[in-house]
Amino acid sequence: MSDNIKAHTHPLTSTTFDLPGYRVVRSLGMVRGIIVRSRSVVGDFGASIQKFFGGNISLYTTLCEQARDEAFNLMLSHAGQLGANAVIGVRYDATEIGPGISEVLCYGTAVMVETAMPSSATP
Repeated sequence: MSDNIKAHTHPLTSTTFDLPGYRVVRSLGMVRGIIVRSRSVVGDFGASIQKFFGGNISLYTTLCEQARDEAFNLMLSHAGQLGANAVIGVRYDATEIGPGISEVLCYGTAVMVETAMPSSATP
């Protein structure tokens, strides 16, 4: 994550809608990051060789991981623009737009959180 994003957005994210040790004090709405990627001819050729031998096709794995990472960072940037310090309910979605062209979407709910005060036990 770039220092610019870290400066504006707390890296606190969760796929759930609560954050242990924190309480949501304000919901700022949905945020998203979208990236559209295409495979290269060189990448397709290298992947075809890996496909011939079977197993993990590391060229595509790397491409997918990079696309997810970029979409995630774009989502954090969007949350930072809204003043959020956390994102909850984070999800990914991917759609093939055309042959060799895919969209990766990362989305969630931007929120303001604060440290939860421990509840005092009463006898």
